[in-house]
Amino acid sequence: MSYTQIYLHCIFATKWRQMFLDPTHDDVLQKYITGIVQSPDRKCKMLAINNVEDHMHMLIILHPSYSPAKLMQEIKAISSKFINDSNRYKYKFQWQIGYGCFSYAQAEIKNVCNYIRKQKEHHKTISLADEYLWLLKKFNIEFNEKYLFD
Repeated sequence: MSYTQIYLHCIFATKWRQMFLDPTHDDVLQKYITGIVQSPDRKCKMLAINNVEDHMHMLIILHPSYSPAKLMQEIKAISSKFINDSNRYKYKFQWQIGYGCFSYAQAEIKNVCNYIRKQKEHHKTISLADEYLWLLKKFNIEFNEKYLFD
């Protein structure tokens, strides 16, 4: 038997960081994405999810049979189709191609959950670009600003 504990804070933006996510539909979108993550075939668990108009934050317990890349691709593809099919939004919706995933120790999970839950308040004072750069630097991830957002 194998035992793992993989906590990932995942962030991804709307295409071109456009303010497409209507706050009146946040609850429906978050529940739908939680269902994708926690489906029996993925075996992952959502600990926290929140979004603002141009991006999404999630804290997930990743099942070892799933790679972050595969999970992010499926979440974005399935939720984009849901958004476009729902007719809740007036424009064709797309997520950006890239994403960020940052791993945390169990001792940090409560703070990360609180951080995600307070996104709407947090983004009154900091932009997504500044937040994302801060996280990349905090985790010592090399990056080229030219390729951060599409």
